[in-house]
Amino acid sequence: MISLQQRSIAHFDLDCFFVSVEVQKNSTLKGKPLLVGGHSDRGVVAACSYEARRFGIHSAMPMKTALKLCPHAIVLSGDMEAYSEKSKEVTEIIANNAPLYEKSSIDEFYLDLTGMDKYFGSLQWTIELREKIMKEAGLPISLGMASNKMVSKVATNEAKPNGKMQVLFGGEKAFLAPMPVEKLPMVGKETAAQLHRRGVENVRTLSEIPIPLLEAWLGKNGIALWNKANGIDESPVIPYHEQKSISTENTFRADTIDMQFLHAELVRMTEKIAFELRQQDKLTGCVTIKIRYSDFETVTKQMTIPYTCSDHILLEKVKELFQRLYDRRLLVRLIGIRFSHLVQGNYQISLFDDTQEMIALYQAIDHIKNRFGWQYLMKGTNVAAPGKKTDSHLRNIMPYQKR
Repeated sequence: MISLQQRSIAHFDLDCFFVSVEVQKNSTLKGKPLLVGGHSDRGVVAACSYEARRFGIHSAMPMKTALKLCPHAIVLSGDMEAYSEKSKEVTEIIANNAPLYEKSSIDEFYLDLTGMDKYFGSLQWTIELREKIMKEAGLPISLGMASNKMVSKVATNEAKPNGKMQVLFGGEKAFLAPMPVEKLPMVGKETAAQLHRRGVENVRTLSEIPIPLLEAWLGKNGIALWNKANGIDESPVIPYHEQKSISTENTFRADTIDMQFLHAELVRMTEKIAFELRQQDKLTGCVTIKIRYSDFETVTKQMTIPYTCSDHILLEKVKELFQRLYDRRLLVRLIGIRFSHLVQGNYQISLFDDTQEMIALYQAIDHIKNRFGWQYLMKGTNVAAPGKKTDSHLRNIMPYQKR
């Protein structure tokens, strides 16, 4: 039996994914400072090219700030449909070749190649797969290989742009030691600032701090951080299945054809599971609607969509599907909504046309829902109707409006 420490894990990361797709669509953009995001002064940068990064621009930066840093940058609105299709194309190439893989986000993959060295070199096999992806998908992709997921991801980041790097078994700690603590996954600005205040600048220093002291500083995160600093990560590569989904449905106490009520239910249910998506840092690529009529006939219809988890985008698709599916002559007994084709990803990447206020509003809404429960903050149209099977506390629903 092979121990977790002797695994062979590859990490693939499509370089500047959104930008690369845009350049593939329009080759005249190659080598220019590109910003993908909202065009307005209140928009944000969803992605930027390496040429733009040289000016200090980074993702999630206000577009107005980015254009001050680089006035001649080219701003692109973003094409989530094209990005989703390219992501699926790369996924199919990996799925057709890799024995075990995990799709960790729209543009990142982990492959478990443990045991392949018995038959042929796993590194060479991985390099050939990378070349196959670049040839068939036409996109740059970086590769890191190590004995665990965390070190392979750091190796990929070091190999960028469009490069490859291997960290040999036993060399994980030495590889990480000279790096700034910010290069470790899960070390954000706040955690880095706490460590810097205590004189911890690099991974070597972090790895030498006693676990009880780190736990006193950072709580349970301190233990996880010590493991990462010492190159330890036993998390498995989780097989990717497109069938994973999040769903909800509601059976009414009285069958109905009240369109106002049915639309309010669609809003409530969509917001409920869209919030679940964001809580799990996931995006959906497929929406399914189910209707059961009073005679128990059940019909469904689904739609493949660009990856998202934003209420207003999903609600538009849900209502469109419902209108196409609903037979107005029959009473409705049940409606259901399912989001499938799930991938890891932050909701901001689908908000190319949204302002900083819209993103801040989503964050504020989710903060309140986390604190008090998802049902306590919904659209004003989403009010319980007579005959609806619901909990009594839904009478306390608070309306909100996106501005």
